[in-house]
Amino acid sequence: MKVINPAERLLKSLGVTEPAEIDLEAIAYDQGAEVRYCNLCGCEADILGYKNRAIISVDENKAPQRKRFSIAHELGHWHYHRGKRLQCRIEEYQPKQKIQAERVANGYAASLLLPHYLVLPRARDRKQLNFKVIEEFARDFHTSLPATAIRLVEADIWPCMLVCHTRTGRRWFTQAPMFHRRWFPRDELDAQSSAFDTLFGKSEGGSVRQLIGADAWFDRNEAQRYEIFEQAKRINSDEVLVLLTIKDNKMIEEEPEWSNRRRY
Repeated sequence: MKVINPAERLLKSLGVTEPAEIDLEAIAYDQGAEVRYCNLCGCEADILGYKNRAIISVDENKAPQRKRFSIAHELGHWHYHRGKRLQCRIEEYQPKQKIQAERVANGYAASLLLPHYLVLPRARDRKQLNFKVIEEFARDFHTSLPATAIRLVEADIWPCMLVCHTRTGRRWFTQAPMFHRRWFPRDELDAQSSAFDTLFGKSEGGSVRQLIGADAWFDRNEAQRYEIFEQAKRINSDEVLVLLTIKDNKMIEEEPEWSNRRRY
């Protein structure tokens, strides 16, 4: 029997059946926490709790999606870390967070904002993942584009990978579990990539998928045999998200035996 995570269990207990019903202030109140908006210095949000009551303070100057994530993140701390003293630094939801407590709170926030039981049925109706689909989900769930993209990629419905690049190189990446982990993206963008034009040019990207040789993204001998779909989307002046989708399923089959042999 699959174990339901605490955030989704909470949503179900509150009768949430649609994205619009994820009212974070009401959810916080149900959990004994009051949300207050104010000017904060040095952080975007914090939580002060005593026994079964808490106050969540959120920087009123941030974007709506950012404030929602901040509330959900602090509710994660309220669920997992009551009675502990933490120096909380909220980061946009990303894979592979280094600090365990923050990673746990971010995971809770992702499940609260984009619960699988609401996301997956809608996602499975889509034949492919692209930024148009990601933007639709972001609007419906009132979440940021990066957080929504990560959630959908990691849902393991499509054979895809999400890579975040800045002008100084790759910042992070995540992939669907079906995307064989031997495919590890290069640190730098290939000049032939549409993502390169999006990051260093004037294009906002995100309009159409383009075919590109897999060797532009992966430093493996067999990459020369494959092509992948690439779609880039600028998210700020110095950052771009790139969605990579497999064209030929042979690319993600089990690693060939010859690739494990010693090379001289």
